Amino acid sequence: MNYLGFIIKASLFDFSRNKGRTFLTTLGILIGVLSVVLLMALGLGLKKYIENQFESLGANLVYVMPGSKKTIMQGGGMIGGIKFDDKDVAKIKRLKTISSIAPVVAKSGAEISANGKSEIVEIVGSNENIVPIFNLEIERGRLIEKSDMEKSAKVVLLSKTTVEKLFGSSDSAVGEKVDLAGQTYKIIGIIKSKGGGALGGSGFDDHVYITYKAAYSFNPDKKYYAIYFKVTDKEDINTTKEEVQSILSKRYDEDEFSVMEQTEIMESVNSIFNIINSVLVAIAAISLVVGGIGIMNIMYVSVTERIKEIGIRRALGATKNDILYHFLMESVLLSFMGGVLGLGLAYLIVALVQSIFPAYINIQSILLALGVSSIIGVIFGVFPSKKAADLSPIDAIRYE
Repeated sequence: MNYLGFIIKASLFDFSRNKGRTFLTTLGILIGVLSVVLLMALGLGLKKYIENQFESLGANLVYVMPGSKKTIMQGGGMIGGIKFDDKDVAKIKRLKTISSIAPVVAKSGAEISANGKSEIVEIVGSNENIVPIFNLEIERGRLIEKSDMEKSAKVVLLSKTTVEKLFGSSDSAVGEKVDLAGQTYKIIGIIKSKGGGALGGSGFDDHVYITYKAAYSFNPDKKYYAIYFKVTDKEDINTTKEEVQSILSKRYDEDEFSVMEQTEIMESVNSIFNIINSVLVAIAAISLVVGGIGIMNIMYVSVTERIKEIGIRRALGATKNDILYHFLMESVLLSFMGGVLGLGLAYLIVALVQSIFPAYINIQSILLALGVSSIIGVIFGVFPSKKAADLSPIDAIRYE
């Protein structure tokens, strides 16, 4: 222990002799660790954010979607494929375990305009159950009602966020007219802002809700891209899924559709997210390698500058291992200090971001940052350290 303490003190003393170079050397590792930890923290925050959105929809929500479960788990299946119709909805609706059901047709990239302003939104055409199914709350006005469905009324529900962008305030927007996808609709209700959307898609605040009959203007085939329903009792979810699977299997091949609950959708999102996050972290880790190369270069320069010192130490009895351990410790400390500084700066940035986004640093990030930075120091410090240890004492003392 005394020997280790001596080597650490000697290394720190050597750093103090050239503070500027020491800082610049650790800067490469600092940036690398900062990049990796920040990406991991933001990734964890995004994962938490998505999980919160799914949880807010309730545990009893079930999705019927086009595409096989395997395809959806791999990130596909929502685009193209089969579409559902009123017969499917009617048959599923007969199940006693289902409390509410909402067929859905959607149109992305639609323009909504009013008061001389316009926004790009996603139109969701459904029935009166869609807003309660998503656990959305009405702030002003009313929800879509059965009478609106029967009359194919051109009425629309907007989020508070969209209303404020168009009108500046939501106080008197109910009853106003908006142009949506080339047609005039009347605002009947304003929904409280919620944030991110289902299935990791666009946010709920970008959605506008109309009746599926009004949506016939862009859905002349009267087909639905998905069917959402809620099960009365959570204990009945698996049984209900099997019954729905059996009903739809009579009309479609089993690999043409999927009946999935919240946890399965979350697994799909997580699997896609983990792959993307791993790739981003791997790219950021390249900067750690660059920082390690910087340490190796500086250590080679340091060995060259201190050849005579090494010779004197060897002449006074220092062994090859003493010299090797000394320079290796310098390399490890340089890298470790860069890791600590990078981690500290990452903590500061995450603390500032947390007010608007749930990013956080977990224990794995800390261990990875400090562990990898120390390993980088060992790997890139071995060769300069070995060069110093292998110097002949006589040649080193004569070196000019």
